[in-house]
Amino acid sequence: MEIDWTKRILFGFQHALAMFGATVLVPYLTGLDISVALFTAGVGTLLFHLITKRKVPVFLGSSFAFITPILSVKAMYATPGDPDAGLPYATGGMIVAGLVYALTAGLIKVFGPDVMKKLLPPVVVGPIIITIGLTLTPVAYDMAKDHWGVAIISMLTVALVTVFGKGIYKSLPILLGVGTGYAASLLLKLVDVQPILDAGFLALPKFMGPKFSLDAITVIAPIALVTMVEHLGDITTIGATVEKDFIADPGLHRTLLGDGLATSLAGLLGGPSNTTYSENTGVLAVTKVYDPSVLRVAGVIAILMSVLGKFGALVSTIPTPVMGGISIILFGMIASVGMRVMVESRIDFSSGRNMLIAAFVLTIGMMSVLGDNNPAVIDLGFIELKGLSLATIVGIILNLILPEEKPESK
Repeated sequence: MEIDWTKRILFGFQHALAMFGATVLVPYLTGLDISVALFTAGVGTLLFHLITKRKVPVFLGSSFAFITPILSVKAMYATPGDPDAGLPYATGGMIVAGLVYALTAGLIKVFGPDVMKKLLPPVVVGPIIITIGLTLTPVAYDMAKDHWGVAIISMLTVALVTVFGKGIYKSLPILLGVGTGYAASLLLKLVDVQPILDAGFLALPKFMGPKFSLDAITVIAPIALVTMVEHLGDITTIGATVEKDFIADPGLHRTLLGDGLATSLAGLLGGPSNTTYSENTGVLAVTKVYDPSVLRVAGVIAILMSVLGKFGALVSTIPTPVMGGISIILFGMIASVGMRVMVESRIDFSSGRNMLIAAFVLTIGMMSVLGDNNPAVIDLGFIELKGLSLATIVGIILNLILPEEKPESK
């Protein structure tokens, strides 16, 4: 479908709206800079398109899978005077996570895409995604509890739009939920608008340089193993939507490399890790406009958003309970995605092998909510494995060493 530049810009703005709510939510929850997140999402999307020969209609936004490890690293290095002291170490871990993508892309180029499916089958990935969602639930509760009325208004809006929304509105439940919650907060006088009045119209994002430590890297980098499987699913879904095989052309190795380098770039500048966005795939399905240049326009719009000072100030004034209500639904949906992965893959849980793998991943991963009382820690002296990183490694090892159960002959 050939489109002129006027329509291309309008379609691009629509994609920018679709990605906006989720993209700014991650830095809002973790303490990273929202303007930097928008900037790195836009630049990362353009980099992805360059590496994939401008063939794949993808937008890269902030990854929810990294919220828990970012908060863990943030807590590891927090001080009374600087609660955000751990964020540079978290972004350093993201750089390494992006390099894990790049390494995997090289292996796939040599051995083919089946190597990733072998290491990370749905019986491992599903429980990990469930754990990511459930371990975030206390964070959402703490955010919502200060004003449950506003939180519930935001939650109900998201739920109603998700179920009953039509057309483009169905792709914007987060944005509409935040907007409704913000309006309610204004009526209840919970919003301080002074920062908006004080902010300039233009402002450069506050880029932050990374720091590196083995502890932070071991918490952050293993999550790439999970998001790479998510990437495979997204690229497959996008291909099915536009009726093209992007795993064959431009190739899974190129899409993984593009995603990974965008994540490393985000970490270098102080933004959250990037991932392919299902929200934008939904927009593709609704509009049936598959031109990849439209997504590149959305990337440019995200960059422009990042330098609008008034816009950044507006986002910073959103009351915490509004985002808490949104987060309760989103984190639950993350866990639901993990269950969907296993259901759609028809995992046989009458198999003791599959039950054992899932049980170990869920138990070890969920122990991270115990904080310093977490007994599931392996201290190797130079490195500590715990939480999601340990759960992922245990899942991979069990999947490789436990024999497949053969059906009994009758």
